[in-house]
Amino acid sequence: MLFKITGKHIAITEAMRAYSEEKTNKLPKFYNTVNQVEVLIDGGEAGNNVSVEIIARGEHSNLFVATESGEDAYKCIDAAVHKLERQLRRKKTKERNNKHPNGGHEAE
Repeated sequence: MLFKITGKHIAITEAMRAYSEEKTNKLPKFYNTVNQVEVLIDGGEAGNNVSVEIIARGEHSNLFVATESGEDAYKCIDAAVHKLERQLRRKKTKERNNKHPNGGHEAE
């Protein structure tokens, strides 16, 4: 899986990079076609408010985006990853249900 992290108005530390990579590495578990994750961290002009945007790209132009704002970058990463997990789980469930619209039973 391709991982990219970008900081705007904030310096990305090695600890922040490792933390966000560790959290986003589990996303393919929820939806296996995820092949690229991009994390954008914006420190803001004032420097006290941080916004995190995580973009997960899957096969067939599937795009999943989650954003979160707050004072702590690590908490924002956690919340955004949680939002993405929910989106990926919902997409996988929809695809599974569409494969077997009658509950897997043959129509009589």
